[in-house]
Amino acid sequence: MNIRPLSAIDEPQWRTLWRGYLDFYEVEALPEAVTRLTFDRLLNDGRFFSFVAEKKGRVIGFVHCLMHPVTWSAKNACYLEDLFIDPDARGGGAARALIEQVYDEARARECDQVYWRTQEDNKIARSLYDKVASLTGFVHYRVSV
Repeated sequence: MNIRPLSAIDEPQWRTLWRGYLDFYEVEALPEAVTRLTFDRLLNDGRFFSFVAEKKGRVIGFVHCLMHPVTWSAKNACYLEDLFIDPDARGGGAARALIEQVYDEARARECDQVYWRTQEDNKIARSLYDKVASLTGFVHYRVSV
């Protein structure tokens, strides 16, 4: 397995995984313009970075991150916003490898933390997350504006 930065040539395979990710989170419709913007940001907006897991020439997973300032540190934080592995490739270490790559990149960019969120009932993913990070105990609230 190879972990490498997302590139423009990955778009067709990335889109297939992106659709799988949206389906997992039961997002029925996301405007095409948002998908295009997301891919463009991942490649061209310096606040974002993204890696893919590739096996035998096929992209089997991705991770998307956003760096941002925080009020409790002089350094940026790294928000691991999206992580998805093709269901047929799960259990092979791709998720852990992508997370470890995020840690390396966050250190290289002088962030002082990496954090993410997931659904409470996402037991399979959480079994990995419990091994590679600490559960904070924070409760997430949101309102659309």
